[in-house]
Amino acid sequence: MCGIVGIVGRSPVNQALYDALLVLQHRGQDAAGIVTCDEDGHLHLRKDNGLVRDVFNQQHMRSLTGNMGIGHVRYPTAGSASSAEAQPFYVNSPYGITLGHNGNLTNAAELKRELFLQDRRHINTESDSEILLNILAQELIRQDGLSLTPEALFRAVSGVHRRCQGAYGVVAMFCGRGILGFRDPHGIRPVVYGRRETEEGTEYMVASESVALDTLGFELVRDLAPGEAIYIEMDGTVHLQQCVENPVLSPCIFEYVYFARPDSVMDDVVVHRARMRMGTRLGKKILREWPDHDIDVIIPIPDTGRTVAIEMAHELNVKYREGFIKNRYIGRTFIMPGQTQRRKSVRQKLNAIGLEFKGKNVLLVDDSIVRGTTSREIVMMAREAGARKVYFASAAPPVRYPNVYGIDMPAAQELIAHGRTEAEVCEAIAADRLIYQDLEDLMGAVRKGNPRLERFDCSVFTGEYVTRVSPDYLTHLEQRRNDLAKRKKDREYANLDLHNNA
Repeated sequence: MCGIVGIVGRSPVNQALYDALLVLQHRGQDAAGIVTCDEDGHLHLRKDNGLVRDVFNQQHMRSLTGNMGIGHVRYPTAGSASSAEAQPFYVNSPYGITLGHNGNLTNAAELKRELFLQDRRHINTESDSEILLNILAQELIRQDGLSLTPEALFRAVSGVHRRCQGAYGVVAMFCGRGILGFRDPHGIRPVVYGRRETEEGTEYMVASESVALDTLGFELVRDLAPGEAIYIEMDGTVHLQQCVENPVLSPCIFEYVYFARPDSVMDDVVVHRARMRMGTRLGKKILREWPDHDIDVIIPIPDTGRTVAIEMAHELNVKYREGFIKNRYIGRTFIMPGQTQRRKSVRQKLNAIGLEFKGKNVLLVDDSIVRGTTSREIVMMAREAGARKVYFASAAPPVRYPNVYGIDMPAAQELIAHGRTEAEVCEAIAADRLIYQDLEDLMGAVRKGNPRLERFDCSVFTGEYVTRVSPDYLTHLEQRRNDLAKRKKDREYANLDLHNNA
Protein backbone atom coordinates (compact mmCIF):
# COMPACT_ATOMS: atom_id res chain seq x y z
CA MET A 1 0.00 0.00 0.00
CA CYS A 2 1.44 3.35 -1.09
CA GLY A 3 0.33 6.89 -1.78
CA ILE A 4 0.96 8.84 -4.98
CA VAL A 5 0.51 12.48 -5.98
CA GLY A 6 1.36 14.62 -8.98
CA ILE A 7 0.80 18.36 -9.50
CA VAL A 8 1.02 20.60 -12.55
CA GLY A 9 1.01 24.10 -11.11
CA ARG A 10 1.48 27.73 -12.03
CA SER A 11 3.91 28.38 -9.18
CA PRO A 12 6.36 26.23 -7.18
CA VAL A 13 4.74 22.93 -6.16
CA ASN A 14 7.25 21.70 -3.55
CA GLN A 15 5.16 22.76 -0.53
CA ALA A 16 1.92 21.46 -2.05
CA LEU A 17 3.50 18.07 -2.76
CA TYR A 18 4.85 17.90 0.79
CA ASP A 19 1.44 18.79 2.26
CA ALA A 20 -0.28 16.19 0.06
CA LEU A 21 2.13 13.47 1.19
CA LEU A 22 1.45 14.36 4.83
CA VAL A 23 -2.25 13.76 4.19
CA LEU A 24 -1.47 10.46 2.44
CA GLN A 25 0.98 9.32 5.14
CA HIS A 26 -1.46 6.62 6.32
CA ARG A 27 -0.81 4.80 3.02
CA GLY A 28 2.89 4.32 3.73
CA GLN A 29 5.31 5.14 6.54
CA ASP A 30 8.55 3.49 5.44
CA ALA A 31 9.79 5.92 2.81
CA ALA A 32 8.89 9.16 1.08
CA GLY A 33 10.06 11.00 -2.01
CA ILE A 34 9.44 14.09 -4.13
CA VAL A 35 10.82 14.97 -7.56
CA THR A 36 10.19 18.30 -9.27
CA CYS A 37 10.97 19.65 -12.72
CA ASP A 38 12.04 23.25 -13.27
CA GLU A 39 11.48 25.43 -16.35
CA ASP A 40 14.82 24.34 -17.80
CA GLY A 41 13.80 20.68 -17.74
CA HIS A 42 16.08 19.78 -14.82
CA LEU A 43 14.91 17.27 -12.23
CA HIS A 44 15.33 17.77 -8.49
CA LEU A 45 14.88 14.68 -6.32
CA ARG A 46 14.80 13.97 -2.62
CA LYS A 47 13.80 10.56 -1.23
CA ASP A 48 14.74 8.40 1.73
CA ASN A 49 13.40 5.99 4.31
CA GLY A 50 11.23 7.49 7.01
CA LEU A 51 8.14 9.59 7.55
CA VAL A 52 7.50 12.64 5.38
CA ARG A 53 8.36 15.03 8.21
CA ASP A 54 11.72 13.28 8.70
CA VAL A 55 12.74 12.84 5.06
CA PHE A 56 12.44 16.54 4.10
CA ASN A 57 14.05 19.51 5.82
CA GLN A 58 14.15 23.17 4.85
CA GLN A 59 17.24 22.77 2.69
CA HIS A 60 15.66 19.88 0.78
CA MET A 61 12.50 21.86 0.19
CA ARG A 62 14.41 24.83 -1.18
CA SER A 63 16.18 22.57 -3.67
CA LEU A 64 12.91 21.11 -5.01
CA THR A 65 12.29 23.88 -7.51
CA GLY A 66 9.77 23.89 -10.33
CA ASN A 67 6.06 24.19 -11.07
CA MET A 68 5.56 20.48 -11.71
CA GLY A 69 6.34 17.41 -9.65
CA ILE A 70 5.28 14.07 -8.22
CA GLY A 71 5.51 12.49 -4.77
CA HIS A 72 5.26 9.08 -3.15
CA VAL A 73 4.92 7.50 0.29
CA ARG A 74 5.83 3.84 0.52
CA TYR A 75 5.04 0.86 2.62
CA PRO A 76 6.91 -2.24 1.46
CA THR A 77 5.14 -5.51 0.71
CA ALA A 78 7.27 -8.35 -0.61
CA GLY A 79 10.27 -6.20 -1.47
CA SER A 80 13.06 -5.01 0.79
CA ALA A 81 12.86 -2.01 3.06
CA SER A 82 16.08 -0.43 1.85
CA SER A 83 16.27 3.24 0.90
CA ALA A 84 17.18 2.16 -2.64
CA GLU A 85 13.53 1.26 -3.13
CA ALA A 86 12.17 4.64 -2.04
CA GLN A 87 10.24 6.25 -4.89
CA PRO A 88 9.91 8.02 -7.30
CA PHE A 89 12.15 6.02 -9.64
CA TYR A 90 13.91 7.58 -12.65
CA VAL A 91 14.97 6.39 -16.10
CA ASN A 92 16.65 8.74 -18.57
CA SER A 93 15.40 7.17 -21.81
CA PRO A 94 13.16 8.14 -23.41
CA TYR A 95 12.50 11.77 -22.47
CA GLY A 96 13.50 11.37 -18.82
CA ILE A 97 10.72 9.69 -16.82
CA THR A 98 10.11 9.58 -13.07
CA LEU A 99 7.39 7.34 -11.67
CA GLY A 100 5.56 6.49 -8.46
CA HIS A 101 3.39 3.37 -8.14
CA ASN A 102 0.79 2.06 -5.71
CA GLY A 103 -0.01 -1.63 -6.06
CA ASN A 104 1.73 -4.83 -7.03
CA LEU A 105 2.53 -6.61 -10.30
CA THR A 106 1.83 -10.33 -10.14
CA ASN A 107 3.96 -11.12 -13.22
CA ALA A 108 6.97 -9.02 -12.20
CA ALA A 109 9.44 -11.91 -12.53
CA GLU A 110 8.43 -12.60 -16.14
CA LEU A 111 8.55 -8.91 -16.99
CA LYS A 112 12.01 -8.58 -15.49
CA ARG A 113 13.25 -11.41 -17.70
CA GLU A 114 11.58 -9.87 -20.76
CA LEU A 115 13.19 -6.50 -20.10
CA PHE A 116 16.63 -8.05 -20.02
CA LEU A 117 16.29 -10.52 -22.87
CA GLN A 118 14.35 -8.31 -25.28
CA ASP A 119 15.28 -4.78 -24.28
CA ARG A 120 18.64 -5.18 -22.48
CA ARG A 121 17.28 -3.22 -19.51
CA HIS A 122 18.79 -3.80 -16.07
CA ILE A 123 16.54 -3.66 -13.00
CA ASN A 124 18.55 -2.49 -10.03
CA THR A 125 16.12 -3.15 -7.15
CA GLU A 126 13.60 -5.76 -6.03
CA SER A 127 10.77 -3.29 -6.57
CA ASP A 128 8.13 -4.07 -9.19
CA SER A 129 7.66 -0.31 -9.53
CA GLU A 130 11.05 -0.06 -11.24
CA ILE A 131 9.91 -2.82 -13.59
CA LEU A 132 6.71 -0.95 -14.38
CA LEU A 133 8.70 2.22 -15.11
CA ASN A 134 10.93 0.37 -17.56
CA ILE A 135 7.95 -1.28 -19.26
CA LEU A 136 6.41 2.18 -19.77
CA ALA A 137 9.73 3.51 -21.09
CA GLN A 138 10.12 0.63 -23.52
CA GLU A 139 6.56 0.99 -24.78
CA LEU A 140 7.26 4.68 -25.47
CA ILE A 141 10.41 3.83 -27.42
CA ARG A 142 8.27 1.68 -29.70
CA GLN A 143 6.10 4.63 -30.70
CA ASP A 144 6.78 6.43 -33.99
CA GLY A 145 8.36 9.88 -34.00
CA LEU A 146 10.58 11.80 -31.63
CA SER A 147 7.96 14.03 -30.05
CA LEU A 148 5.98 13.01 -26.97
CA THR A 149 2.37 13.35 -28.10
CA PRO A 150 -0.69 12.43 -26.01
CA GLU A 151 -1.55 9.80 -28.62
CA ALA A 152 1.88 8.17 -28.26
CA LEU A 153 1.58 8.25 -24.49
CA PHE A 154 -1.82 6.59 -24.49
CA ARG A 155 -0.64 3.90 -26.89
CA ALA A 156 2.26 3.25 -24.52
CA VAL A 157 -0.13 2.95 -21.57
CA SER A 158 -2.17 0.46 -23.60
CA GLY A 159 1.06 -1.52 -24.02
CA VAL A 160 1.60 -1.42 -20.25
CA HIS A 161 -1.91 -2.77 -19.73
CA ARG A 162 -1.25 -5.62 -22.16
CA ARG A 163 1.98 -6.65 -20.47
CA CYS A 164 1.43 -5.93 -16.78
CA GLN A 165 -0.82 -8.03 -14.56
CA GLY A 166 -1.94 -7.06 -11.10
CA ALA A 167 -2.85 -3.77 -9.47
CA TYR A 168 -1.41 -0.35 -10.15
CA GLY A 169 -2.23 3.28 -9.63
CA VAL A 170 0.55 5.26 -11.31
CA VAL A 171 1.75 8.83 -11.57
CA ALA A 172 4.67 9.64 -13.90
CA MET A 173 6.41 12.85 -14.93
CA PHE A 174 8.16 13.59 -18.22
CA CYS A 175 10.93 16.17 -18.01
CA GLY A 176 9.75 19.54 -19.26
CA ARG A 177 6.57 18.07 -20.74
CA GLY A 178 3.87 16.97 -18.32
CA ILE A 179 2.43 14.47 -15.87
CA LEU A 180 0.73 11.16 -16.64
CA GLY A 181 -1.59 9.22 -14.37
CA PHE A 182 -3.25 5.87 -15.01
CA ARG A 183 -5.10 3.04 -13.30
CA ASP A 184 -5.03 -0.72 -13.85
CA PRO A 185 -7.78 -2.30 -16.02
CA HIS A 186 -9.69 -3.50 -12.94
CA GLY A 187 -9.35 -0.28 -10.94
CA ILE A 188 -8.11 -2.26 -7.94
CA ARG A 189 -6.06 0.63 -6.57
CA PRO A 190 -7.57 4.14 -6.48
CA VAL A 191 -6.57 7.21 -8.53
CA VAL A 192 -8.43 10.55 -8.59
CA TYR A 193 -7.79 13.93 -10.17
CA GLY A 194 -8.89 17.48 -9.51
CA ARG A 195 -8.23 21.14 -10.25
CA ARG A 196 -8.10 24.53 -8.55
CA GLU A 197 -8.20 28.05 -9.86
CA THR A 198 -5.44 30.49 -8.91
CA GLU A 199 -4.58 34.02 -9.98
CA GLU A 200 -1.96 32.56 -12.30
CA GLY A 201 -4.34 30.01 -13.85
CA THR A 202 -5.70 26.48 -13.38
CA GLU A 203 -3.64 23.89 -11.52
CA TYR A 204 -4.19 20.12 -11.57
CA MET A 205 -3.53 17.29 -9.16
CA VAL A 206 -3.55 13.50 -9.51
CA ALA A 207 -3.57 11.52 -6.24
CA SER A 208 -4.44 8.25 -4.54
CA GLU A 209 -7.25 9.73 -2.48
CA SER A 210 -9.56 12.73 -2.71
CA VAL A 211 -8.56 13.90 0.78
CA ALA A 212 -5.24 15.11 -0.68
CA LEU A 213 -7.19 17.35 -3.07
CA ASP A 214 -9.56 18.60 -0.36
CA THR A 215 -6.88 19.76 2.04
CA LEU A 216 -5.06 21.74 -0.65
CA GLY A 217 -8.15 23.42 -2.04
CA PHE A 218 -8.48 21.35 -5.21
CA GLU A 219 -11.92 20.44 -6.50
CA LEU A 220 -12.39 16.71 -7.08
CA VAL A 221 -13.27 16.17 -10.73
CA ARG A 222 -13.62 12.39 -10.59
CA ASP A 223 -11.88 9.03 -10.21
CA LEU A 224 -9.97 7.68 -13.16
CA ALA A 225 -11.89 4.78 -14.66
CA PRO A 226 -10.18 1.37 -14.72
CA GLY A 227 -7.70 1.35 -17.59
CA GLU A 228 -8.02 5.11 -18.11
CA ALA A 229 -5.10 7.53 -18.37
CA ILE A 230 -4.81 11.28 -17.89
CA TYR A 231 -2.01 13.41 -19.34
CA ILE A 232 -1.60 17.01 -18.15
CA GLU A 233 0.84 19.12 -20.14
CA MET A 234 2.94 21.79 -18.46
CA ASP A 235 0.69 24.51 -19.89
CA GLY A 236 -2.35 22.91 -18.22
CA THR A 237 -3.84 21.18 -21.27
CA VAL A 238 -5.62 18.00 -20.13
CA HIS A 239 -5.99 14.82 -22.19
CA LEU A 240 -8.01 11.77 -21.08
CA GLN A 241 -8.36 8.41 -22.81
CA GLN A 242 -9.48 4.89 -22.08
CA CYS A 243 -6.49 2.67 -22.86
CA VAL A 244 -7.90 -0.84 -22.54
CA GLU A 245 -10.79 -2.76 -24.04
CA ASN A 246 -13.51 -4.11 -21.76
CA PRO A 247 -12.35 -2.71 -18.41
CA VAL A 248 -14.09 -4.11 -15.34
CA LEU A 249 -14.21 -1.93 -12.22
CA SER A 250 -13.25 -4.16 -9.27
CA PRO A 251 -11.89 -1.92 -6.49
CA CYS A 252 -10.20 -3.43 -3.46
CA ILE A 253 -12.88 -3.61 -0.78
CA PHE A 254 -10.23 -3.36 1.95
CA GLU A 255 -9.75 0.29 0.95
CA TYR A 256 -13.21 0.97 2.37
CA VAL A 257 -12.74 -1.23 5.43
CA TYR A 258 -9.37 0.04 6.57
CA PHE A 259 -6.85 1.69 4.25
CA ALA A 260 -8.56 4.83 3.02
CA ARG A 261 -9.05 7.85 5.22
CA PRO A 262 -12.70 8.19 6.25
CA ASP A 263 -12.86 11.69 4.73
CA SER A 264 -12.00 10.35 1.27
CA VAL A 265 -14.40 9.63 -1.58
CA MET A 266 -13.50 6.59 -3.71
CA ASP A 267 -15.39 5.66 -6.87
CA ASP A 268 -18.19 7.97 -5.70
CA VAL A 269 -18.46 6.24 -2.31
CA VAL A 270 -17.93 8.33 0.83
CA VAL A 271 -15.68 6.08 2.91
CA HIS A 272 -17.06 7.36 6.23
CA ARG A 273 -20.63 6.57 5.17
CA ALA A 274 -19.62 3.11 3.98
CA ARG A 275 -18.14 2.36 7.41
CA MET A 276 -21.29 3.62 9.09
CA ARG A 277 -23.32 1.18 7.01
CA MET A 278 -20.91 -1.62 7.94
CA GLY A 279 -21.73 -0.95 11.58
CA THR A 280 -25.47 -0.89 10.95
CA ARG A 281 -25.38 -4.20 9.08
CA LEU A 282 -23.18 -5.83 11.71
CA GLY A 283 -25.65 -4.69 14.37
CA LYS A 284 -28.55 -6.16 12.40
CA LYS A 285 -26.67 -9.46 12.17
CA ILE A 286 -26.37 -9.60 15.94
CA LEU A 287 -30.10 -8.88 16.35
CA ARG A 288 -30.87 -11.58 13.81
CA GLU A 289 -28.56 -14.29 15.15
CA TRP A 290 -28.26 -13.33 18.81
CA PRO A 291 -31.49 -11.50 19.74
CA ASP A 292 -31.11 -12.21 23.47
CA HIS A 293 -27.55 -10.82 23.66
CA ASP A 294 -26.30 -9.56 26.99
CA ILE A 295 -23.92 -6.84 25.73
CA ASP A 296 -23.63 -4.00 28.25
CA VAL A 297 -21.27 -1.72 26.34
CA ILE A 298 -19.63 -1.42 22.92
CA ILE A 299 -16.01 -0.27 22.85
CA PRO A 300 -14.01 0.38 19.66
CA ILE A 301 -10.39 -0.51 19.11
CA PRO A 302 -8.87 2.82 17.99
CA ASP A 303 -9.00 4.19 15.43
CA THR A 304 -10.62 2.44 12.49
CA GLY A 305 -13.15 0.51 14.58
CA ARG A 306 -14.74 3.69 15.93
CA THR A 307 -17.23 4.55 13.17
CA VAL A 308 -18.45 0.94 12.92
CA ALA A 309 -18.81 0.69 16.71
CA ILE A 310 -20.88 3.88 17.00
CA GLU A 311 -23.41 2.65 14.46
CA MET A 312 -23.55 -0.81 16.05
CA ALA A 313 -24.31 0.76 19.41
CA HIS A 314 -27.11 2.81 17.84
CA GLU A 315 -28.58 -0.24 16.07
CA LEU A 316 -28.43 -2.41 19.21
CA ASN A 317 -29.50 0.40 21.58
CA VAL A 318 -26.43 -0.35 23.71
CA LYS A 319 -24.11 2.15 25.36
CA TYR A 320 -21.05 3.24 23.38
CA ARG A 321 -17.91 4.06 25.33
CA GLU A 322 -14.26 4.82 24.61
CA GLY A 323 -12.38 2.23 26.64
CA PHE A 324 -8.87 2.37 25.20
CA ILE A 325 -6.51 5.32 25.12
CA LYS A 326 -4.03 5.31 22.26
CA ASN A 327 -0.54 6.67 22.76
CA ARG A 328 -0.11 8.94 19.74
CA TYR A 329 3.45 9.92 20.57
CA ILE A 330 5.17 6.56 20.68
CA GLY A 331 5.92 6.52 16.97
CA ARG A 332 6.36 3.24 15.15
CA THR A 333 7.32 0.22 17.22
CA PHE A 334 9.25 -2.68 15.76
CA ILE A 335 7.43 -5.99 15.92
CA MET A 336 10.10 -7.97 17.63
CA PRO A 337 10.32 -11.76 17.33
CA GLY A 338 8.46 -13.69 19.99
CA GLN A 339 5.10 -13.35 21.70
CA THR A 340 6.44 -11.34 24.65
CA GLN A 341 7.67 -8.54 22.42
CA ARG A 342 4.39 -8.47 20.48
CA ARG A 343 2.44 -8.09 23.72
CA LYS A 344 4.74 -5.29 24.76
CA SER A 345 4.16 -3.51 21.45
CA VAL A 346 0.36 -3.57 21.85
CA ARG A 347 0.50 -2.38 25.46
CA GLN A 348 2.79 0.48 24.59
CA LYS A 349 0.20 1.74 22.12
CA LEU A 350 -3.04 1.09 24.02
CA ASN A 351 -4.11 1.36 27.64
CA ALA A 352 -7.49 0.31 29.01
CA ILE A 353 -9.74 2.56 31.14
CA GLY A 354 -10.76 0.14 33.89
CA LEU A 355 -13.96 2.01 34.74
CA GLU A 356 -15.45 1.18 31.34
CA PHE A 357 -14.75 -2.56 31.65
CA LYS A 358 -15.20 -3.55 35.29
CA GLY A 359 -18.05 -5.98 35.79
CA LYS A 360 -19.45 -5.50 32.27
CA ASN A 361 -20.08 -7.68 29.24
CA VAL A 362 -18.06 -5.83 26.60
CA LEU A 363 -18.26 -6.00 22.81
CA LEU A 364 -14.94 -4.93 21.25
CA VAL A 365 -15.13 -3.73 17.65
CA ASP A 366 -12.25 -3.68 15.14
CA ASP A 367 -12.00 -3.24 11.38
CA SER A 368 -10.62 -6.76 10.81
CA ILE A 369 -8.67 -9.65 12.31
CA VAL A 370 -5.51 -10.62 10.42
CA ARG A 371 -2.87 -12.47 12.45
CA GLY A 372 -4.99 -12.38 15.57
CA THR A 373 -2.05 -11.60 17.84
CA THR A 374 -3.19 -8.03 18.50
CA SER A 375 -6.83 -9.06 18.86
CA ARG A 376 -5.99 -11.66 21.50
CA GLU A 377 -3.82 -9.24 23.42
CA ILE A 378 -6.59 -6.62 23.46
CA VAL A 379 -9.12 -9.20 24.64
CA MET A 380 -6.76 -10.07 27.51
CA MET A 381 -6.36 -6.38 28.34
CA ALA A 382 -10.14 -6.06 28.59
CA ARG A 383 -10.30 -9.04 30.94
CA GLU A 384 -7.49 -7.67 33.09
CA ALA A 385 -9.40 -4.38 33.27
CA GLY A 386 -12.29 -6.25 34.90
CA ALA A 387 -14.62 -7.21 32.07
CA ARG A 388 -16.98 -10.05 32.99
CA LYS A 389 -17.29 -11.26 29.39
CA VAL A 390 -15.46 -10.09 26.27
CA TYR A 391 -17.07 -10.39 22.85
CA PHE A 392 -15.35 -9.37 19.61
CA ALA A 393 -16.81 -8.03 16.35
CA SER A 394 -14.99 -7.58 13.04
CA ALA A 395 -16.22 -5.17 10.38
CA ALA A 396 -14.71 -7.50 7.78
CA PRO A 397 -15.27 -11.21 7.09
CA PRO A 398 -12.56 -13.74 8.03
CA VAL A 399 -9.25 -12.95 6.30
CA ARG A 400 -8.20 -16.36 5.00
CA TYR A 401 -6.01 -15.76 1.95
CA PRO A 402 -2.91 -13.68 1.09
CA ASN A 403 -3.21 -10.41 -0.76
CA VAL A 404 -1.30 -10.05 -4.02
CA TYR A 405 -2.28 -6.51 -4.99
CA GLY A 406 -0.07 -4.36 -2.79
CA ILE A 407 -1.34 -4.92 0.74
CA ASP A 408 1.27 -6.01 3.27
CA MET A 409 -0.48 -9.12 4.58
CA PRO A 410 1.29 -12.21 5.88
CA ALA A 411 1.44 -15.58 4.21
CA ALA A 412 -1.66 -17.78 4.43
CA GLN A 413 -0.42 -19.90 7.32
CA GLU A 414 0.10 -16.74 9.42
CA LEU A 415 -3.54 -15.63 9.00
CA ILE A 416 -5.48 -16.73 12.05
CA ALA A 417 -8.62 -17.55 10.04
CA HIS A 418 -6.79 -19.62 7.42
CA GLY A 419 -7.82 -23.24 7.91
CA ARG A 420 -9.86 -22.39 11.03
CA THR A 421 -13.59 -22.15 11.66
CA GLU A 422 -15.00 -19.00 13.22
CA ALA A 423 -15.42 -20.90 16.50
CA GLU A 424 -11.75 -21.86 16.41
CA VAL A 425 -10.71 -18.24 15.74
CA CYS A 426 -12.88 -17.15 18.67
CA GLU A 427 -11.08 -19.60 20.92
CA ALA A 428 -7.66 -18.55 19.56
CA ILE A 429 -8.23 -14.88 20.43
CA ALA A 430 -9.67 -15.86 23.84
CA ALA A 431 -13.04 -14.17 23.24
CA ASP A 432 -16.36 -15.37 24.62
CA ARG A 433 -18.07 -14.80 21.28
CA LEU A 434 -16.91 -13.67 17.83
CA ILE A 435 -19.06 -11.90 15.24
CA TYR A 436 -17.75 -11.47 11.70
CA GLN A 437 -19.33 -9.29 9.04
CA ASP A 438 -20.91 -11.31 6.22
CA LEU A 439 -19.27 -10.69 2.85
CA GLU A 440 -22.58 -9.86 1.17
CA ASP A 441 -23.30 -7.29 3.88
CA LEU A 442 -19.84 -5.78 3.47
CA MET A 443 -20.23 -5.43 -0.29
CA GLY A 444 -23.74 -4.08 0.16
CA ALA A 445 -22.54 -1.45 2.64
CA VAL A 446 -20.07 -0.12 0.07
CA ARG A 447 -22.30 -0.57 -2.99
CA LYS A 448 -25.07 1.45 -1.33
CA GLY A 449 -22.93 4.52 -2.01
CA ASN A 450 -22.56 3.68 -5.70
CA PRO A 451 -24.88 1.03 -7.20
CA ARG A 452 -22.64 0.86 -10.29
CA LEU A 453 -20.03 -1.01 -8.24
CA GLU A 454 -21.04 -4.48 -9.30
CA ARG A 455 -17.77 -6.20 -8.44
CA PHE A 456 -15.01 -5.90 -5.83
CA ASP A 457 -11.65 -7.51 -5.22
CA CYS A 458 -12.47 -9.61 -2.16
CA SER A 459 -9.62 -12.07 -2.64
CA VAL A 460 -8.41 -11.95 0.99
CA PHE A 461 -11.79 -13.35 2.02
CA THR A 462 -12.54 -15.70 -0.88
CA GLY A 463 -9.20 -16.61 -2.46
CA GLU A 464 -10.65 -15.58 -5.85
CA TYR A 465 -8.35 -13.08 -7.58
CA VAL A 466 -9.71 -10.69 -10.21
CA THR A 467 -6.56 -11.05 -12.32
CA ARG A 468 -4.68 -14.17 -13.32
CA VAL A 469 -2.59 -15.40 -10.38
CA SER A 470 -0.72 -18.68 -10.68
CA PRO A 471 -0.13 -21.03 -7.72
CA ASP A 472 3.60 -20.66 -8.42
CA TYR A 473 3.33 -16.91 -7.85
CA LEU A 474 1.60 -17.42 -4.49
CA THR A 475 4.38 -19.80 -3.46
CA HIS A 476 7.00 -17.31 -4.64
CA LEU A 477 5.32 -14.46 -2.78
CA GLU A 478 5.16 -16.48 0.41
CA GLN A 479 8.85 -17.35 0.15
CA ARG A 480 9.83 -13.71 -0.42
CA ARG A 481 7.79 -12.60 2.57
CA ASN A 482 9.38 -15.31 4.70
CA ASP A 483 12.84 -14.20 3.54
CA LEU A 484 12.02 -10.57 4.33
CA ALA A 485 10.72 -11.51 7.78
CA LYS A 486 13.90 -13.47 8.46
CA ARG A 487 16.08 -10.52 7.41
CA LYS A 488 14.07 -8.24 9.68
CA LYS A 489 14.50 -10.60 12.61
CA ASP A 490 18.22 -10.88 11.93
CA ARG A 491 18.54 -7.08 11.91
CA GLU A 492 16.51 -6.78 15.11
CA TYR A 493 18.63 -9.41 16.88
CA ALA A 494 21.78 -7.63 15.68
CA ASN A 495 20.44 -4.30 17.00
CA LEU A 496 19.67 -5.94 20.35
CA ASP A 497 23.18 -7.34 20.52
CA LEU A 498 24.65 -3.91 19.74
CA HIS A 499 22.47 -2.32 22.40
CA ASN A 500 23.27 -4.95 25.03
CA ASN A 501 27.00 -4.71 24.34
CA ALA A 502 27.08 -0.91 24.32
